[in-house]
Amino acid sequence: MGKIYVIRHCLAQGQSLDAPLTQKGIEQADSLAEFFKDLKIDRIVSSPFLRAIQSIEPLSSRKSMTIEMDERLSERLLSTGDFPDWYEKLQATFVDMDLKYDGGESSNEAMHRIVDLVKDAFEQDVDHTLIVSHGNIISLLLKYYDKDVDFHCWKNLSNPDVFLLSPKHNEVMIEQIWGAQYSEG
Repeated sequence: MGKIYVIRHCLAQGQSLDAPLTQKGIEQADSLAEFFKDLKIDRIVSSPFLRAIQSIEPLSSRKSMTIEMDERLSERLLSTGDFPDWYEKLQATFVDMDLKYDGGESSNEAMHRIVDLVKDAFEQDVDHTLIVSHGNIISLLLKYYDKDVDFHCWKNLSNPDVFLLSPKHNEVMIEQIWGAQYSEG
């Protein structure tokens, strides 16, 4: 089993599927490419959302690597409706992991989707996989491996963040190796 780098996308102009990176997000993506330039990467897998793809394009170009798209890395859909109190609704889904709003996914459903991808990646015959996704789904992935991860942890994620998942003694160890504070210059 190899190592997996989990990246939360860089700063974007919105939450829609086609929301591009801001100018600062573009600069952050370049900083990420610089950070990873000397690290071995065998495979890049991204959410199909534009902000995730744009976050990793500078690195994929630098390393002449193809970006694989995987729907399992898409951001979690809380609901198909608009909630003026979406923040409180989201917080409730961290308490009741099976809570599901109209047209959306429960925390457990979203968690299992991304965990399945990570388990598949660990089973591949590659040493270093890099995945690019979104804050809510990444926080659920981290919660799967560390039960102490909660809504407060999601709230404290930044754009971008990078976590290293590495197997050790039949467990997966999590280490944050990059955060927005590293990309400020």
